[in-house]
Amino acid sequence: MLKPDAVLRRLTGKILTRFEERGLEIVAAKMMVIPRELAQQHYAEHEEKPFFTDLVEYITSGPVLATVIEGEECITLIRKMVGATNPKEADTGTIRGDYAIDTGRNIIHASDSPASAEREIGLFFKMDEICDCSFPDREWIQEEP
Repeated sequence: MLKPDAVLRRLTGKILTRFEERGLEIVAAKMMVIPRELAQQHYAEHEEKPFFTDLVEYITSGPVLATVIEGEECITLIRKMVGATNPKEADTGTIRGDYAIDTGRNIIHASDSPASAEREIGLFFKMDEICDCSFPDREWIQEEP
């Protein structure tokens, strides 16, 4: 998910291009302003933490671009591309290292496991909103099992 700071700073195209250039496939995308209740569900694992209210306030403060991205080892690859949660610790060349300003405005959310991805996709997308397609260059980019 590209957070409000990415959308409002007009960085969505640059960020999505990075994923595509790595051979990942964007199979769903939805621009939306997240309702408070949905934001609370999304961040439910942090509910007891002191920063929960700030997370919810921020993610609902403007439009986001929710996405579903597929590809070989995509969760691991995307997490590496995204960089550390704290932009001051994120390597140059990562999305957060290049674009994020501070931890509270860190540009992007990426699922940390297949289970999280499944849960989060289910929060933001209906199954018929996700394209089931085969990109013609897939065999050139990825080895098929």
